[in-house]
Amino acid sequence: MHRRAALLCAVALAALLAAVAAAQVVSDEERAQGFVPLFNGKDLSGWHGGGPSWFVENGCIVCSGKSKKKGHYLISDKQYGDFILRLEYKIAKGGNSGIFFRCVNENDIVQSGNEIQILDSYGKKKATVHDAGALYNAVAPSKNVARPYTEWNEVEITCKGTRLVVVMNGEKIIDCDLSDPQIKRKQPGGDNGKRGPRGYLALQNHGSRVEFRNLRIKVLD
Repeated sequence: MHRRAALLCAVALAALLAAVAAAQVVSDEERAQGFVPLFNGKDLSGWHGGGPSWFVENGCIVCSGKSKKKGHYLISDKQYGDFILRLEYKIAKGGNSGIFFRCVNENDIVQSGNEIQILDSYGKKKATVHDAGALYNAVAPSKNVARPYTEWNEVEITCKGTRLVVVMNGEKIIDCDLSDPQIKRKQPGGDNGKRGPRGYLALQNHGSRVEFRNLRIKVLD
């Protein structure tokens, strides 16, 4: 019994330490630069929507992927215009998800916002507009830098005016102008006039398990 109790205590302590680490995702250097955390490591404060598929586990935001009903996007309470967003994600084998930004209408995330694709794309020789790191359906990554589904991927998304820069796993893979007519036409819904310079962040439930950690943002505007 004593050994079992000790084991349970060790497991609880590990979970607590993971949560504390997640809550301290902003380094002193980043904090000095103006970054703030978007997730406290304990609950989904600062976010809404999502439904029962979204929860916190071991200091990470987790989507089980079990429900795709209305409200399957986890949406930030705040809206952002110009920013640098940094986070890490890990997707299930064969999984699909997305990081949305500048979503003008929280009831129409896809056609009123922009999506950086999350996909289990490891090993593909050439990345397409539907692979990990792409501006979905519009701009393909310059190279496929996605890691195996068992590993964490690091993403940095910078929006300044109409310029979008995406760095994934330490390599710049997208540098484009969101006002480019060709890009606007290729995005979901086309050039529908619904997108704008400011809006919500959102994480997508696309029917796959996906985990997020170390979410932090620096507001530029």
